[in-house]
Amino acid sequence: MSAPSLALATRLIEDARKHATELGKALSIAVVDYGGFIVAVERMDGARPMTPSIALSKAYSAAVMQRPTVKLQGWSASDPVFFSQVARMGQHPIVATKGGFTLKQDDEIIGGVGISGGSPDEDEAIVRAIVAAAGLSTDFPDWAGLKKDVENRG
Repeated sequence: MSAPSLALATRLIEDARKHATELGKALSIAVVDYGGFIVAVERMDGARPMTPSIALSKAYSAAVMQRPTVKLQGWSASDPVFFSQVARMGQHPIVATKGGFTLKQDDEIIGGVGISGGSPDEDEAIVRAIVAAAGLSTDFPDWAGLKKDVENRG
């Protein structure tokens, strides 16, 4: 398996920083390899103290679960007890929220990127934009069988 290079991680971080500056937000951005190990983390001047840890959890979750973190929301909602147990496994918490995206190149998972510091929708918009701008895949299937279960609860 390959991993995101430091050059790719730097590019993702620089692109996120530009988006954050346009929004007037101070963010933290984390990039990890396919096993969830840190490649790079940046906390912009003024970003809240917890944002690097949150960004890292989002990146880790997207990498090791092999889905963008927003796609984990269905699983979390459909089986909260099991999800809460799995969420505590590994090096960092697994989170089901907006702002974490799996890095997939040529159908191979190479890592994850997470953003924290904006609203959930802002984090999600920025992470999707930087992944797309880097030419990486943005197409991921939903978790099998869970979408329907969640829809039936609503």
